[in-house]
Amino acid sequence: MKPILARNRNTEKGIFLAANSESQRLVKGLGKVFWCTALFALALAPVPAPAAPPDLQTPEPVIYLADNLDEQDRLGYCIDTVGRGLSDRLHAHSCKPHGGDVQFYYNRASRQIVSATYSGKCATLNASAAVGVSLGLVDCSVASSGQMFDYNSETLAFRPGGDHSLCLAVGVTSRTAGPFMSRNLELAPCGSTDARYRQWRIKGGKT
Repeated sequence: MKPILARNRNTEKGIFLAANSESQRLVKGLGKVFWCTALFALALAPVPAPAAPPDLQTPEPVIYLADNLDEQDRLGYCIDTVGRGLSDRLHAHSCKPHGGDVQFYYNRASRQIVSATYSGKCATLNASAAVGVSLGLVDCSVASSGQMFDYNSETLAFRPGGDHSLCLAVGVTSRTAGPFMSRNLELAPCGSTDARYRQWRIKGGKT
């Protein structure tokens, strides 16, 4: 009876080793399938389109969005007062070829976004820095923290002095504004906002 038991143990051991070897081959096979599937998915993933710069016609100084987005005449989007002429509210608007209320410059020394058209007027936050806060145009004051913005020429981002996790951005949707187009101008999270909506270029003025 003992030899028979030995043979049974050997048989069981052989079956175990064979099963274990088969399991290892199966795991390796599944691993290859996983990586092939992952690489295939990456290959099919959409690649972000490069920024399409506007055909800027506005005279200097001007602060405009680096990407034209959907501006129908490729004029780009500039910081602008709401309505015609002087207003205490700001939005993003088609960069007007004749300039005027879309002309702003960045004063790096005072960290202010200044109107080139309306003397002594600066962009300001309408509330403490937070997601969705809009901007207005008021008398410039170096003592006002709401008027302080830090500009990074590498990332092209304007960040409020009180919270660098936020960026000055345009809204994701546009609307018609007579023969032009406009968007909201507000603070948005830098990390989760598409770069196309928060990258700005400065042309002319005090930089």
